[in-house]
Amino acid sequence: MSDRELSPESIVVSSGRPPIESDAGLNIDISMNATRHAGGPIGYGRYGNENWTALETAIGALEGGRTLVFSSGIAAISAVYSLLPIGSVVTASHQGYSGVTTLLKNLEASGRIEVRFVDVANTNEVLDSLPGSSLLWLESPTNPMLDIADLPTLISSAKSAGIGVGVDNTFATPLNQNPLSMGADIVMHSVTKFISGHSDILMGSLSTNDPALFTRLEDARKFNGAIAGSFESWLALRGLRTLSVRLERGESNTLELAKRLSAHPAVSRVRYPGLVSDPHHNLAKSFMKGFGAVFSFELKDGAKMADALCSSSVLISHATSLGGVETLWERRRRWSGESASVPESLIRVSVGCENIEDLWSDIEQAFKNAG
Repeated sequence: MSDRELSPESIVVSSGRPPIESDAGLNIDISMNATRHAGGPIGYGRYGNENWTALETAIGALEGGRTLVFSSGIAAISAVYSLLPIGSVVTASHQGYSGVTTLLKNLEASGRIEVRFVDVANTNEVLDSLPGSSLLWLESPTNPMLDIADLPTLISSAKSAGIGVGVDNTFATPLNQNPLSMGADIVMHSVTKFISGHSDILMGSLSTNDPALFTRLEDARKFNGAIAGSFESWLALRGLRTLSVRLERGESNTLELAKRLSAHPAVSRVRYPGLVSDPHHNLAKSFMKGFGAVFSFELKDGAKMADALCSSSVLISHATSLGGVETLWERRRRWSGESASVPESLIRVSVGCENIEDLWSDIEQAFKNAG
C-alpha cells in the first residue's frame, strides 16, 4: 500500500520510515555527517542528509508534493523570495505572520521588490491587486486574526493570470487543507509549530509539485545555506508522528474555549472559524477539513487588561509561538512588528492537549486575578 492510498492519519505515522529489513530499526538513525566519501548522491553535508530526506518524504506525502526542509520558517520563505527578479510585485496579506510582513517591507525598502498589501479575506480586493503581480503570497487562516481567504478562487484566478502562488499552511496543517491540490505552486510550513509540535526546534519547509521550481528552491537552500540540522530533523519527524491526535485534541479544546469565551462578559469578540457564528465559518467549511487549534479574542477593557490577563495564568503559558502540546497565549500587539490592523486588546491562543476543564479553570482564575 502506497502513501497515496493511506489516510493522512496513517501517513503521519508510517511515512519517512527506513526500509524494512531483518533487525532494522523502525526509525531512521541520526546522521551527524558533514563530510562524506566520494561517489554517492549527496556529496557534502550542505547538499543532503538522511534525516532531512525522511522528514521531507513524510511532509511531502501529506502535502502531495516534493518537499525541502530549512533551518526555520522564515528561511524557507526567504528562499522563495530570493527567486524573484528585481522589481517583482508581490501581493500579500496586510496582516499575517509578522516575520513575513517585516521581510517584505525590508525587501521593498531596499528596492528589491514592490509589495501590495491587501486584506486576503476580501476576495475582490485581492483580485483587483493581481494584475502585474509576480507572486501572490497567501496565509489562511491568518495569524493572528483567523481570517479566511477564499483559497480555491484566489489560487485559480492567479494561476489563470500566470501569477505564482505560495500558501503558508502553518495554521491549518496538511490535515485540514492541501493548497497544492487547489493549484498553488508552493506550500510553506513553519515546522516549528504543529508539525513538530513540542516547542523544541526551529525549522521550515517548502512543498511543490513543479520539478523545475523544486530544483531552483533546492539550489537556493544549497547556496544560501539555510539548512536544517540532522538532530532537529529527527525530532521534527518524531513530533509529526502524533500530529493527528494532537490536532484532534487541540481542535476539540479550541472550539470549547471559543464557545465559553464568546459568552464571557469581559470579552468583546472571539475569532475562530470553527464557531458557527464566525463570519468566515461557511467559507472555511467549504474547503477545510477542520478549523485548527488556534483562536483569538478581544477584551472590552483594552490592552492593559489583556497584558494582565496573560500574566495571571498558571497552566497556560504566557509566551509567543504556537502549535505545541501546551497552551500558550499572548497579546499580539506587544510586538512592534505586528500589523496595526490587529486590535490592541487581541489575545492569540494556541490550544494544546491539556484537560479542557483545567484550561477553563485557569482562564477563570486569570480573569479574577487580572481584574
